[in-house]
Amino acid sequence: MPSAAAWMWELPSDGSGPISTSRDPDQQIMIRAQSHASRLLWFGFAALIAAYFLTFWLAPKQPETWPALWFVPGVGVIGAIIANASGTGGGVVFIPVFNALRDLSDWQLDPLRVTAISMGIQAFGMSVGALRWTDRLLHQPAVQAHSNEAPVRYQDYAVTCMLVLAISLPVQLLAQAMIEIDGTTVLIAYKGFSVILGTALIIATWTVNRDAPERAALTRFDWAVLAMLSVPGGFVTALFSVGIGELVAFYLFLRHFPMLLAVGTACVISSISMIAGTLLNQQAGIIAWDIVLLAAPGAMIGAVLARPIALWLGPRKLKTAGGLWIAVSALYLIGIAQN
Repeated sequence: MPSAAAWMWELPSDGSGPISTSRDPDQQIMIRAQSHASRLLWFGFAALIAAYFLTFWLAPKQPETWPALWFVPGVGVIGAIIANASGTGGGVVFIPVFNALRDLSDWQLDPLRVTAISMGIQAFGMSVGALRWTDRLLHQPAVQAHSNEAPVRYQDYAVTCMLVLAISLPVQLLAQAMIEIDGTTVLIAYKGFSVILGTALIIATWTVNRDAPERAALTRFDWAVLAMLSVPGGFVTALFSVGIGELVAFYLFLRHFPMLLAVGTACVISSISMIAGTLLNQQAGIIAWDIVLLAAPGAMIGAVLARPIALWLGPRKLKTAGGLWIAVSALYLIGIAQN
C-alpha cells in the first residue's frame, strides 16, 4: 500500500469531484488499467460477435439439418457455464454429447471431427470467459481485513498465461498436424489421472486448505510445475480439446491460489489454444460447421453467465463442484472409450 504522502488529490476544472493521482508506479498502472478495462471488454465482445457473423457467412452450411439439432444451442450454454466457471474447458461436456450424437444419428462424426467441433465452440465461448475474468482482474474488489482471500497480481496472471502457452501451444499444434496415435489409450490414462486429481482437489479443499489463507504470489517452484504440465496438457488438448486449462486450474486450486487466478488464467489459455486449434482444423477441412454455428451463440451466453455463478458459489463450493464434475465426467469418458 502506498503511504499517505504518495497521494495527491486534484479537483477537475469541470467541478465533477476529486480525482486521485499517485506517485506510486504500481498504483498508477492499476488506475490506468481500470480506466480502459471496460472499453477493452466491450471491444472484445464486439470483435467476437463480428468473428461469429463472418464465420456464419463464410462457412459451409446445411440449414436443412438444423431442425434435428434443436438441442445444440442449449448444450453450448451448459458447456460454457461449466467451462468458464471452473476453468476446465467445455470439452468435458461437448465430447460426451457429440460422441452420443455420432452413435445415435446419421451424422458422420469420427473422433477427430468431434474434437474439432468442440474446439470450434470453445473458440467462441472460452474467449468470452477469458474477457470476463480478465475484466475482473482489472476491477478486483478490495480484500477485507483479516480475510483468508488474497489479491491477484497482474504479473502472476500474465506470466502464467504466457509461460504455459509458450510451451503447450506448439506441442498442441504439432500433435494436431503430425501425430497419429491410439486416442483411446491416451484418453483412459489421462482421465484416470483426472479422477485422482479431482478427488485430491475435493479432499484438499475440505482439509488442509479449508481455513488456510490463499497464496498471494507464485514461486519458482510453481513456474517449474506449470511448465512441466504444459507438455502433456498441450498434447492431450490436441486429442480431446480439453486438458491444458484443466491442468492449470486444478494445479492452482490445489496450491490454494485465488479463484480469479486459477479460473481466469485457465480460460485465457484455453481460449487461445482453441482458436489456434480451430484455425488448423479449418485448413484440414474437418469441422462440422453446422453444429459449431448453432452452439457458439449459446456458448457465448453461457460464458457471460459463468463468472457471476462462480463468484456466487465462492472458492470452496466451486472447487468441490469442479472436482466432482471432472471426476464423474472422466469416469463417463473412460466408460465410453472401453465400450
